[in-house]
Amino acid sequence: MRPRQGRPRLLQALLDAIRIPDLRRRILFTIGMLVVFRFVAHVPLPGVDAVALQELFQRNALLGMLDLFSGGAMRYFSVAAMGVYPYITSTIIMQLMTPIIPRLRVLSQEGEAGRNKINQYTHWLTVPMAALAGYGQIILLQREGVVTTTPGLPMAAMVLAMIAGTMFLVWLGELITEYGIGNGISIIIFGGIVAALPTMIGQGFLAAGNTSGLALYVFIAIATMAVIVIFTEAHRRIPVQYARSIFRGGRMYRQAGSTHIPLRVNTAGMIPLIFGMSLVMFPGMIASYFAAPVGADPNFANTIVNLFDPRAALPMGLFYWGLYFALVLGFTFFYTMVIFGQQDLPGALQRQGGFVPGIRPGRHTADYLNQVIKRITWGGALFLAGVAVVPFLIREITNIQVIQLSSMGLLIMVGVVLDTMKQMEAQLVMRRYEGFIK
Repeated sequence: MRPRQGRPRLLQALLDAIRIPDLRRRILFTIGMLVVFRFVAHVPLPGVDAVALQELFQRNALLGMLDLFSGGAMRYFSVAAMGVYPYITSTIIMQLMTPIIPRLRVLSQEGEAGRNKINQYTHWLTVPMAALAGYGQIILLQREGVVTTTPGLPMAAMVLAMIAGTMFLVWLGELITEYGIGNGISIIIFGGIVAALPTMIGQGFLAAGNTSGLALYVFIAIATMAVIVIFTEAHRRIPVQYARSIFRGGRMYRQAGSTHIPLRVNTAGMIPLIFGMSLVMFPGMIASYFAAPVGADPNFANTIVNLFDPRAALPMGLFYWGLYFALVLGFTFFYTMVIFGQQDLPGALQRQGGFVPGIRPGRHTADYLNQVIKRITWGGALFLAGVAVVPFLIREITNIQVIQLSSMGLLIMVGVVLDTMKQMEAQLVMRRYEGFIK
């Protein structure tokens, strides 16, 4: 079905999807689950001083960034304050443990049944991860005088409520994946980020001292998103030829074909940003427990806190953001090689009778593919490291402190939109409709 003249291709594709009953039902189901998520995000936990919590968020930039990912749930300290990030952490741990633990390595090679078993282990691991994260958040807020709950049964009730909130969001995400459009977990994260953007942008317009600085801020943000789209879709095509022998009717036939392997420039996704940020924030978070209070003589812990403060201006800020840049660069290579090793592309090619033209099968193919992935990962690593320090560069160039542009938030938003568009395109193509991606 061709788009009508004068109507944008994207809009026409969305209209075509809405006209199809099955797709319309999937889209409405996804929207409904996001509405449920927003309701849950505003269910507060008991024993929280709302006024003290708001004052803490005004003083602490890190909490403001975490609140951006939770879609405002952290600001109200609701049952969904942790979002689905304990599940994301569990997924990353399982990915890293799969090539190390023999039992998991065997399961990963057993097809759909093995993947389902690993997914079940991931859900089990999410519960203790959510308990630890929830307990840590409550203790941190207790130190700041925000939470008045005493240890014992009230504390256990709060932790259990936060675990239930996380698992409920994971369940919503899986429902979206099965009955809706797109990857449900990613859409839940996307919904949380987008829900917090209007308030943050409104505060930026109110607090902006000069219109030119705000305009430059918006321009850099849009340019960054364009670069993210380019690098997210960029890949290197490795030509592959297949030669198969088929026995049919008492005779042997040889069939040949050619295709390609797309090696992504950014194979690691946003995982290096998560690893890098976790490590670069850890020293300051630990030092804050030993730092002298405001008004007292600063000690060594205060120096560490200031050194690892993402809000620090030049030249102090160069240490934090320079370390973050280097960590993202290193983690990109590490995680890419781990994921690439798990895929075992040379072995898969050899088992399927495929080969790279001009390269011998087996070890020579493995060496060639490893060399190619290392070369193109330099582009992905520099891209991720550059995106990681974009918030610092924008803040220094435009001098706007209110709007907290997150590199991970931009990557998530762009990635989810692209993935959802592709799934929508696939659904339309199956029904002989023309979508909006060529």
